[in-house]
Amino acid sequence: MHIDRMSRAGALLLALAAPIFLVANLVVGLGWDDPGFSWVSNNVSDLGNVSCGVWDTTRPRYVCSPWHDAMNVAFVLTAVLLVAGLLMTRRVRGQGRWSLAAIVAGAAGLGFAGAFPADVNENVHLLAAVLVFLPGNAGLLAHGVARRSAPALVAGVLGLAGAVLFLAQQGLGLGLGTMERIAVFPLTLWACYAGCRLLLSEGRAGKKDRREVWSADRTRR
Repeated sequence: MHIDRMSRAGALLLALAAPIFLVANLVVGLGWDDPGFSWVSNNVSDLGNVSCGVWDTTRPRYVCSPWHDAMNVAFVLTAVLLVAGLLMTRRVRGQGRWSLAAIVAGAAGLGFAGAFPADVNENVHLLAAVLVFLPGNAGLLAHGVARRSAPALVAGVLGLAGAVLFLAQQGLGLGLGTMERIAVFPLTLWACYAGCRLLLSEGRAGKKDRREVWSADRTRR
């Protein structure tokens, strides 16, 4: 597959979003001390809280994230990469208008989550989370069905299942933090897959063209 320069740049942005987001989750979590950060019991949003103290009346826990600024920047940067990458590669990926709009809304939700930490503006932060949980994952599911794409389909199903279980406060023995990550991570991981697939498909097409040119040169000789 040959892709133009803009689509190639967009594919690179999609490929970069998940690594940046995952590394930020890991590194910022390492800054926690007494208590340490837990992927099983803490929310992703806890990493971005700007103040220290007991948080969440329904599931009280002590939250103190020394590197919260880095996490919130990562939230916003991930959203910018995803939204730009999705729009720049729409044509070559053949994505439908409505599924694209839903996934873009989910990606934008990550940005709002970073711009409005939970302990700064809880209402906007909750809306941001809902955008990721529902439109974002529903868009993946719709894209997977329409394009018969197993990765998008699996990502959408997992994301929606994680979202429903998290909102219902059902950890299934794995912890609510785990459920939230199952709801949040599929979007970025699928985007990384989509971006890498575009870049690799172009690389294979380029190698094929070079072989054809070399073969044609030999024939003329």
